[in-house]
Amino acid sequence: MTVEFKQRYLRLLPAVDRILQEKILAEIGEEFPRSLVVETVKDVVSEKRTIISRAAAEKELELLNISPPVLAREALEKIRGRMEYNLQPVLNATGVLLHTNLGRAPLAAAAVEAVRGVGTYFSNLEFSLNTGRRSSRYEHVEELLCGLTGAEAALVVNNNAGAVFLALNSLADGKEVIVSRGELVEIGGSFRLPEVMASSGAFLVEVGTTNKSYLRDYKKAISEKTALLLKVHTSNFKVLGFTAAVASQSLVGLGREYGLTVMEDLGSGVLVDLSKYGLPYEPRVQDSVTAGVDVVTFSGDKLLGGPQAGLIVGKKKHLDIIKSNQLTRALRVDKLTLAALEATLRLYLDERKALQEIPVLRMLTIPSGVLQHRAEGVAAELQKKLGSGWQVGIFREKSRVGGGSLPLASLPSFQVSLECENINAGELVQKMRSSKPPVIARVRKQKVLLDLRSLQEEEDRLLLEALVDTLGDTGQERHGGGK
Repeated sequence: MTVEFKQRYLRLLPAVDRILQEKILAEIGEEFPRSLVVETVKDVVSEKRTIISRAAAEKELELLNISPPVLAREALEKIRGRMEYNLQPVLNATGVLLHTNLGRAPLAAAAVEAVRGVGTYFSNLEFSLNTGRRSSRYEHVEELLCGLTGAEAALVVNNNAGAVFLALNSLADGKEVIVSRGELVEIGGSFRLPEVMASSGAFLVEVGTTNKSYLRDYKKAISEKTALLLKVHTSNFKVLGFTAAVASQSLVGLGREYGLTVMEDLGSGVLVDLSKYGLPYEPRVQDSVTAGVDVVTFSGDKLLGGPQAGLIVGKKKHLDIIKSNQLTRALRVDKLTLAALEATLRLYLDERKALQEIPVLRMLTIPSGVLQHRAEGVAAELQKKLGSGWQVGIFREKSRVGGGSLPLASLPSFQVSLECENINAGELVQKMRSSKPPVIARVRKQKVLLDLRSLQEEEDRLLLEALVDTLGDTGQERHGGGK
């Protein structure tokens, strides 16, 4: 009996050719590759065949609709899904400004335009327009970096971990590097400074304790095998209370006394004094250069607000050694990164312009009153469009910088809160991730919170449209209402 009902349903399954004749598939023409259309229809039929074969009783199949029009619509939906880009823009309503999982810093409009131009056409990446001969790709940003930081030379690689690795491999391969125990940081993805150092060929020498290190600790550890004194700025955590650390300038003095290179990894890296705008002080790159540090490394896609990159600035004699390392080619950046970085750095020539046009700086410094006004506008519009099945309100909570930057910064912000009595918060955020564009939010006390600080002002309208399109019928459906 069991086999008979399965065979009956299997015989009812339409053939692939029959489904392909349905109007909605026949009309798509060359919009999608024919091979993809055929393969997807086969997959849909195969899925239904599996459901039928696994059914234990006929009642499990009573609601199964396997008519050609239904299967054609299902196939078309799958086709469209398969043709969507895997990497796509999302609306970051989490309140985490430099969200690593969401791509960290969004680029300034000038950087996007620079990428578009260089990516669309050929470029003078390694070609001098003055001499007509081959040149270095790094020349496009080196002068800018030196001008902004006061350094003698500069180099750009693919990320800051790569910058630290390359510098250590170039300047301390097979030799000892002295670093404070309290500065042995771990960055995202469980990558740790000691492991990066070991891979570079340098030998780690820890000094001091987790909470306290003194200049005498470094001095005592110096031997004939020592090549470099390393200071690591703990940009992604802070040790508070009973603490002591050696200032960059003091470490430079010790390095000069013993003829040792002094290197500082600033991690996040910043070119603007953020304390002027009510944020915690973060050492600027130019401060380290002024202090006499020989080599300084930092990130391009965090507080700098540019593309992913590792930036190395410092004394020319040290940078020349790093540039000549064969691994530099393995870590080099492409034309698109250089285009975005150059455009971002040029904005820093005018600090006021940088604060206005670099998204992360604008989000960091936007007044809370502006955020409140935006939140009230979004909330009112959502309540109007979503209807009585929803509770839309204003929530006030702190935002975070994220991305291993300013760990103690507490940013006042406003969130739009969403509740629907017949759909829980977990289902709601999942539904929002399927909107166009996807909306990424957070949940607190069973409320979905949409933080306005991590959204650019021009994204407010996109947020409204995405939520209304995705959630517009949800409240009515669950209440049994609607027209």
